[in-house]
This record gives sequence, structure tokens and C-alpha cells, in this order.
Amino acid sequence: MSDNVYKSIELTGSSETSQEDAVRKAVAEAAKTIKHMRWFQVVDTRGHIDGDEIAHWQVTVKIGFTLDH
Repeated sequence: MSDNVYKSIELTGSSETSQEDAVRKAVAEAAKTIKHMRWFQVVDTRGHIDGDEIAHWQVTVKIGFTLDH
């Protein structure tokens, strides 16, 4: 692994299906405008309950990417 400098952003993805789907949606959205993504870190997980059921997942992730030289 080479020496790099990383910048990170924080996004929250949401999904009615799962935590993993919420993460994937956040990463896919970031990929539309951010190049050289290298890692993600889940920093928060929460959800919405409707009645007695989980209705929605919200997962906040930090996404790290290398800067252009």
C-alpha cells in the first residue's frame, strides 16, 4: 500500500430493506460525484419503527477517498 492522504465525507443512506442496502445506496450516490473512493466506515445506525415493525433503516457512513495529485 502506498502512502496516501485521504479526505472523507459523511453520508446517511436509508433503506426499507436492510442496513447493508442503506450503506450500498450511500456509496452508490457518492460514486456519482467522487472519484478514487477507498474505504467506508459505519459511524451510526438507527431506524424507524412503525407499529411493531422495523419500517426503515438509516445508516451513516464516512467514505474516504484519495485526492488527485
